[in-house]
Amino acid sequence: AIVKALKSYAYLDQAPVQDVDITVGIEDTLLLLSHKTTGITIDRFYESELPQIEALGSELNQVWTNLIDNALYALSGDEISEPRLTLRTESTEAGVRVEIEDNGPGIPEAVQDRIFDSFFTTKPPGSGTGLGLDISRNIVIYHHGGNLSVDSEPGRTVFRVELPLRLPG
Repeated sequence: AIVKALKSYAYLDQAPVQDVDITVGIEDTLLLLSHKTTGITIDRFYESELPQIEALGSELNQVWTNLIDNALYALSGDEISEPRLTLRTESTEAGVRVEIEDNGPGIPEAVQDRIFDSFFTTKPPGSGTGLGLDISRNIVIYHHGGNLSVDSEPGRTVFRVELPLRLPG
């Protein structure tokens, strides 16, 4: 199952631009990160009729990996009694929306406007490069014409990715 997910995740032997099933990409990412999900409840609220979108599939999987990995990291502390990762997908008028939510400690308000900056991290030294959210933002906004935003408070952080049905231009 892991080898199959890895091939699907990496879009091996496939064109870079293709019609992508967002839910499959998220599920492949979860399988590849399953060693980090022990003890974490994962809730899935996937729209059953979510349309496929024209996208750079392997790049979007980088986005899911960065966002889910960050959420799992936020849930890894002992202070979270019932760690929960919630994944949502839904159609929008212009395309699709993906939400990745955790019930971790939240992102301090004082740094929320910097989290998408290159080399900025809230993780301790040696635990993060500070590039994951910057790369994700560039993939979503500049390569796909979408939007990436965050809402965070103690006990609830939601990263929201909005993607159009078709690539720009």
